[in-house]
Amino acid sequence: MQPANLIPIVSKVAGSAHLNKEAVMDLAPPPSKKAIEKIHSERKPVAVEMARQSNLLKKRLSGVNIDKLDNPEEWRKIPLLTKDELRKLSAEEFYNDFCIASLDEASEYWRSGGSTGKPLFYPRSHEDLKYKLNIGFGRIWPCINATKSDRLHTSFPLGVHPIGQALPRSAAQQGLASLWAGAGTTTPTPVQLDLILDLKATIVGAMPSYALHLANVAKAEGIDLANSDVKKLIVSAEPLTDAKRAKLERIWGATVYNAMGMTEGSMMFSERDGVDGMIAWSDMFYLEVIDPESGDPVAEGEEGALVMTPLFCNNITPFLRWLTGDIVTLKSQPESDDPWSVFPVLHHALRTEGFFKVRGVNINHGDLEDFMFNHEEITDFKAEVITQDDKDLIRLLIELPRGTEPAALNTKLNDAFKKTFESSPEVVVLERGSLAKEFESSVKAPRFVDKR
Repeated sequence: MQPANLIPIVSKVAGSAHLNKEAVMDLAPPPSKKAIEKIHSERKPVAVEMARQSNLLKKRLSGVNIDKLDNPEEWRKIPLLTKDELRKLSAEEFYNDFCIASLDEASEYWRSGGSTGKPLFYPRSHEDLKYKLNIGFGRIWPCINATKSDRLHTSFPLGVHPIGQALPRSAAQQGLASLWAGAGTTTPTPVQLDLILDLKATIVGAMPSYALHLANVAKAEGIDLANSDVKKLIVSAEPLTDAKRAKLERIWGATVYNAMGMTEGSMMFSERDGVDGMIAWSDMFYLEVIDPESGDPVAEGEEGALVMTPLFCNNITPFLRWLTGDIVTLKSQPESDDPWSVFPVLHHALRTEGFFKVRGVNINHGDLEDFMFNHEEITDFKAEVITQDDKDLIRLLIELPRGTEPAALNTKLNDAFKKTFESSPEVVVLERGSLAKEFESSVKAPRFVDKR
């Protein structure tokens, strides 16, 4: 029996709400894995019919038999939808040819999360938001065992990226108090630290890089965050390596919960105590993991490219078999007394675009970040790729605690870097606080910069 102040997850309508467009899902998971399979069977044809209303998608679906979508081979006849396809569209083409409803039906616009090309702004209907906000984001709170006595400090950006607004809105719907601070571009970092301490925040939500930035500024100002009231960190929107998690938990004295979503869907995955990985909302989204070369499904638990299809929040933008750009594993959980065990668990490996190629060697950003944060004597860093004397070179700009001998660390870092990444970096030691000032003016800390 759960304590009275925990966010309730008991469903009022069991599994039926998941199949009724007029009814709204509540936070509760479906009663069983078979119930999720039933949702897939009933909602995949709806998703295809929605996509057939799109001028861009209808021709590619002409050979798909909507009555046989439970057959994996029939489902895979649907071509993957890629970011490159949408990037080629003008705004007018996107709204006229891809979207299936008038903009008059939009309630909000959510910015696409692509890192290249002109961003698109996806219209979201009132019906979409019932699922995206109430469920997609709302499930975070019972997953992390939040209570109505918790106080959320939100440091995600408050601009056109939806997470900074959707997270505190969903928290308020579940009875939590929240402060919409935004990133450092909205509320200066020293002010945020004062607010976290003065208002006794128990949960902080932020991109991992900004949570580290908050911690570095706090340390420079003599603030011991480990003795604050903050007990939980919700991080999202950037890859989270083991080393970065360990550093965050050490400095904040709090448990880190990773959550992941995408603008094309919603918040879709969240960590939970006792679960190795992020729980996937597989009732809201039909999820596939495929071999990126062949397009064939990989075996359960093997790495592959994530493909997702919204089953309910597709009333204006009918994403169908959307190739997300994420490399992941997906594996079912053994069913237990935990109601969340009906969902599969996802592990995120890397973003496909997240690497430097230097002299023929791919250096993954996540691996590089892991490497740097495993050196505890480095308080902060930035990596640049530059061209020097017609050769590509990695430059590591680092900050060190007072009293650290730079020369000795430089030698140690060079040796370890060459052993790990088969190249030698240029190491530049900066004055403490230099990167904090630079990152303060950015929505997302520009920790990896290609200057070639």
